[in-house]
Parts: sequence; structure tokens; C-alpha cells
Amino acid sequence: MQKKFDKAAFKEKLESVGQFPMLYMFKFIVPMGRENEVGALFPKNEMSLKPSSGGKYVSTTIQVMMESSDEIIEIYEQASVIEGVIAL
Repeated sequence: MQKKFDKAAFKEKLESVGQFPMLYMFKFIVPMGRENEVGALFPKNEMSLKPSSGGKYVSTTIQVMMESSDEIIEIYEQASVIEGVIAL
């Protein structure tokens, strides 16, 4: 059973980490071939890729200057529709 996402708790945690704007690191694991869908969420930013040892998945890392916790949450919500995505 998948744990339900607590948006309010996540927002509170993000805001307790520091002040905005801040450089935020997004990390996702996706099935090989879906990394471009993650990249489309960050069209102006460089994305680093690391294939899994078995070649079925790829880890993506993107650092982005974010203006607010709401902006970060919006990215995670957009990413959640990518089939097989795991947000870290």
C-alpha cells in the first residue's frame, strides 16, 4: 500500500530548511526511456543521468533555483504522472 502524500507537512518541512529563493535538488528514478519526460519539467536546466546497473532504470538529478515551496510541490505533482517515476 502506497503512503499518501501529506502536502501540508512537506510544505512545512521545505520552509523549515531555509529561505527562498533557494537552490533545490530534484532526484527521480524512472524506467529507461522516460528520462526525457522528467527533463521536460526543467527545460532550462541541465539534468545529470545515471543508468542503473541492470539498465532498466535511470536516476535523474536536476538542481534548480526555486522561488517557493509551492513551486517545488508543483514540480513533484507534475512528475507524479510520469509512469513508473520514483521521487527521492
